[in-house]
Amino acid sequence: MCRGEAPEIEQLARDHADELKVVGLGTQDSLAEAEEFLKEFEMTSTDLLWDDGFDSWQALGIRAQPAGILLGTDGKVVASWQGPVSPDDVLAALA
Repeated sequence: MCRGEAPEIEQLARDHADELKVVGLGTQDSLAEAEEFLKEFEMTSTDLLWDDGFDSWQALGIRAQPAGILLGTDGKVVASWQGPVSPDDVLAALA
């Protein structure tokens, strides 16, 4: 997730908390910088997972930032995006 997406993604997380859980996967910079990012954008409805390498990216098929992956309750990929993630696209994939 990038600075341009953060406000919309957090709003999506707030508005649809009963339908989905938004999790940010931090791998770049430092954990402290990732936590500061969440504070800066008041991302209280978005959880953060941290990976100090890029193993998680490789496992999830992420090639660059930003990217998004929508997982079903069974853990299988429902939809994925390489590049900016539109809340409208997420909602469409949920339908």
